[in-house]
Parts: sequence; C-alpha cells; structure tokens
Amino acid sequence: MKLVRFVLVGILFGIIMAKSEAISWYRIYEMFHFDAFHMYGIIGTAVTLGALGVFLIKKFKLRDFHGNPIVFFPKDKTYKRYIFGGTLFGLGWALAGSCPGPIVVNIGYGYSAYLIVLVFAVIGTYLYGLLMDKLPH
Repeated sequence: MKLVRFVLVGILFGIIMAKSEAISWYRIYEMFHFDAFHMYGIIGTAVTLGALGVFLIKKFKLRDFHGNPIVFFPKDKTYKRYIFGGTLFGLGWALAGSCPGPIVVNIGYGYSAYLIVLVFAVIGTYLYGLLMDKLPH
C-alpha cells in the first residue's frame, strides 16, 4: 500500500503524456523535422519544472521516500560522453518514434508493437551496464 502513490503518479504521467500528444510518433516526426514547436514546448516545460524541483529540493533540504537527504553530485565537464550518448538516444528516439516514458504509455494504450521497442530499450540499458567501464566517462 505504501507504493500506491507511485502507481497513481505513473497513471497521471501517462494521462498527461497522452493528452499532450507526446506519445504520438507524428509529433516526434514533426519535432525532428523542425516543423512544429509542440514537442519543444513540452520538453522546455519539463526542463523548467525539473530545474524548479531541484531548486526547491536544495532550498528546503527535502528528503526522499525513506527519509534520507537528497544529494546532488556535480557532473563531469567532459562533453564526449554527452555527445555520443545523446546521439544514440536521439537516434533510438527517432527510429522508435518514442522515448522511454511514452513507450510504456503506448503499450498501455494498446499499441502492442511497442513491446518490441520496450524489449530493445531494456536490452540497450543492459548492454550499457555491461560496457559502462569501457565507454568514455
């Protein structure tokens, strides 16, 4: 019962993704062709809310689910990892027509072909875990 709130937040996330059309492959197609601002507005809103959330967590010294302090560690200033990782992520996003969150929402919507995308997303995550020590960090 302690995890019910996380399930409810997940359901709310799915509804927001569906209603904002962020799960639509056509909206993603438009974004990668620079034909519409729609997805950039959604991503910009997410980045703004994320930055606001981090600011509030730091300001009020908020704690996690288990009562532990939330700690932010500084990122490495190397750019190679972000360029390669971002390129791979973007290629997967463009080819699949979905990023990780909407994959699950599309499956919930009944688009069973996204099960294949989910399987390969999990395989890619697993491979990254195996190869992480050999990649530029």
